[in-house]
Amino acid sequence: MAFKHILGALAVLCSNALWASPPTDPALLPSPRPGFVPGYLPAGSAVDSLALLPPPATPGSAAHAADVAAHQLALQNKDSARWKLAAMDAELKFPKAADTFACALGVQPSVQTTPHLVMLLRRTLADAGLATYKAKDHYKRARPFMASDPANDAPICTPHDAPGLRKDGSYPSGHSAVGWAWGLVLSEVAPERANALVQRGWAFGQSRVACGVHWQSDVDAGRLVAAAVVAQLHGNSDFNEQLAEARKEVAAVRATQAAPTDDCAKEAQAQGR
Repeated sequence: MAFKHILGALAVLCSNALWASPPTDPALLPSPRPGFVPGYLPAGSAVDSLALLPPPATPGSAAHAADVAAHQLALQNKDSARWKLAAMDAELKFPKAADTFACALGVQPSVQTTPHLVMLLRRTLADAGLATYKAKDHYKRARPFMASDPANDAPICTPHDAPGLRKDGSYPSGHSAVGWAWGLVLSEVAPERANALVQRGWAFGQSRVACGVHWQSDVDAGRLVAAAVVAQLHGNSDFNEQLAEARKEVAAVRATQAAPTDDCAKEAQAQGR
């Protein structure tokens, strides 16, 4: 996930913005690039992932051996249903990314029916993703698929992402931080679906291992960053207000008995459930 500079610019632009209530229209939020919106947290207040996390596993250590074993196992599942789900989970752009938790939530998010929910996902993506970069930039850990010769890289589920991923540190995983943050936040939006939502958040992170683009310890570290970010977000009034509005939206849609449009049985099977 190479969007550090975009998210950093968003945080700076948003730090002095004021509005009566959390907007649902991206046009009302400052953005240097279409498709991205700023997080809730003011510029410079992100969780310090470098201080929070231990250094990544080093070659020759038991932890690195476990990472290698997990990567080798993932390669055996190339082109499987799990591999394909991992490719879908790599998508962080909206509106497609809003579908990720539809089955677990039991509601199909959309800007028409759940605008606050969609904005909640978009802004927490920025907060969780940006928080990983202090450690990412410091350690610059090579990803598991990388070889000295790019032509001999191990396969990954999103080969078009390889050039950017090679330039972006592997530890901690930004995608995993985003997925775990989403799972935690959505479990507050719909507490009755908490088990399914946190399981989906866990699977979202594991997709990075399944895809071959992150070590298992990168994913574990990303989840730790996410937990710290979500705790921090609860001190932000805009986040809390948008969370409350999203909760109302989901309840209203569920009352209509509208089901998600995704193939939820197929998704559950791909996750091994």
